[in-house]
Amino acid sequence: MNKVKKVLMTMFGLLMFPLLFACSNTQSQGVEAIKAKGKLVVALNPEFAPFEYQKLVDGKNQIVGSDVELAKAIAKELGVEVEFSPMSFDNVLASLDSGKADLAISGISKTEERSQVYDFSIPYYTSKNKVIVRKSELTNYQSVKDLAQKKVGAQKGSIQETLAKETLQDSSLVSLPKNGNLITDLKSGQLDAVIFEEPVAKGFVENNPDLAIAEFDFDNDKEDSYAVAMKKDSKELKDAVDKTIQKLKDSGELDKLIDDAFKASIEK
Repeated sequence: MNKVKKVLMTMFGLLMFPLLFACSNTQSQGVEAIKAKGKLVVALNPEFAPFEYQKLVDGKNQIVGSDVELAKAIAKELGVEVEFSPMSFDNVLASLDSGKADLAISGISKTEERSQVYDFSIPYYTSKNKVIVRKSELTNYQSVKDLAQKKVGAQKGSIQETLAKETLQDSSLVSLPKNGNLITDLKSGQLDAVIFEEPVAKGFVENNPDLAIAEFDFDNDKEDSYAVAMKKDSKELKDAVDKTIQKLKDSGELDKLIDDAFKASIEK
């Protein structure tokens, strides 16, 4: 009988282990777990000025931008330090699944599809998409139709990549992980145009006088709302994030953070 009990207990333990592991993994993303470790880990792609980008500050390369300041404000609300985890944009949301990050703040558009997999905060910024071309060829681009048979670039895993796939079937889409590489290829003639969010497009044009923004909009373009992403069923964490964003909105500080970050991103 003792042997039977031991076998049953072993089998029960094996069955329960995955459940315990799953519970532990889910709990690690909660507010109490974040407070226990004393830091908020934030995933981002520092290729997205003015929201997050790399800049020399006092001789040191640092990640700066309005999303960085937003993350610091959220960490302060939680009473912890903040740790930034830079990575390619197409890995930012995946870092939430793996538990490598508590939040993803990287100019992430809140979409219906993404909302089925992740929790999102209230929006903190709304933008539209724009097309950058070489300034010498600006008059050639008066409408979306002028992008037909052209090589159009977009960041891999971005809303702009999806927009290009849905809207520019007659164009050749080139998806790259880094925005900087898209700009380099545009300037060298390997691309004819690149799609960016409006503030990002303006930043690149300010720093590259040989580029310009085409003055047309996409017919099916919707306002692009950025939000903070987190693992599904993170109600307590979402409440804390929403509270911080709303405070910054109500005080006008959020608009100032974005405006200051834009000005800093175009400084020579």
